[in-house]
Amino acid sequence: MVRIAQYGTGHGHAAGKMRSMQQNPDVEFAGVFEPDTQRRAATKGAFADVIWFESEAEMLGDESIVAIASEGRNDESLAQTEAIVAAGKHVWYDKPAGNDWKHVQRVFAAAKESTVHIQMGYMLRYHESFRQVAEWVRSGFLGDVFSVRAHMSTFLTPPAQQTIADCHDGGILYDLSGHMLDQIVWMLGRPVSVTSFLRNDSGQVAAFKDNCLGVYEFETAIATVDIAAMETRPMARRFEVYGTKGSAIILEPFEPGNRIRLCLDEARDGYAEGEQLIEMTTRGRQECYDAELVDFIGVVRDGREPIRDLDHELLVQETVLRAAGELRG
Repeated sequence: MVRIAQYGTGHGHAAGKMRSMQQNPDVEFAGVFEPDTQRRAATKGAFADVIWFESEAEMLGDESIVAIASEGRNDESLAQTEAIVAAGKHVWYDKPAGNDWKHVQRVFAAAKESTVHIQMGYMLRYHESFRQVAEWVRSGFLGDVFSVRAHMSTFLTPPAQQTIADCHDGGILYDLSGHMLDQIVWMLGRPVSVTSFLRNDSGQVAAFKDNCLGVYEFETAIATVDIAAMETRPMARRFEVYGTKGSAIILEPFEPGNRIRLCLDEARDGYAEGEQLIEMTTRGRQECYDAELVDFIGVVRDGREPIRDLDHELLVQETVLRAAGELRG
């Protein structure tokens, strides 16, 4: 049994992550600390019956708590994660990892030094279709990958847009691109260069970048990630990988993403030459959260190797910031 608490409720995934902890038989859920008293007073639904810590010190000073889910709003969570690491507790940290690159580096360096595990909340790394495509890429099954195209738009109301604009210049690209970049840098490594187009095209919130494109150049490949904040629901999210021996496309919407269009130059490994649709049994969003937590527990309690190490988590955040205009190079 692992005793885990939660810091914050402002992240969009906070309720789902808490639900995973409450339902996991290997977790004793210790409770939640929310520093914003107005937000705490307004919480309901999933948070209606939780145990609340009265202070950060009460939660961080509890030696029985081994790990904490960092679920504050994006402009809060980096400082909160730093406090968790300083207390010597492992962190299940929801994305993205802050917009101050030097601060991010300090927190991750402190975690490495103290052997604290940080696991970022990129749920699609536990999605069967994304895992299959990544395996095909990393094994060379698709040949040399020369192109990756990701589309992950959403729909945000003006108040939600304003909340992001108040904190981050990178707009919706900063907010969501990490999910796609987690996949892309796992497949291709660090981009040689990054170019981004951060536009406001809806005019709803002038300061908010609501229509964005990131272009990531590698030695022999180009990846693009386009994200807008005003796409008609349901969104047509799609992930495409093209290699010299084949291509793999997770057909929209990639949640549930239970079909992959695979096209091969010749038959191999039980697949036919040419185009075919591969039916996949996939996890839903909450099930991906559950799988994240199982992996996290395996590392912090059982000493397993993480499926993504701290260097990878840091590389994803660097790549997010390079495209979001927060980091040059």
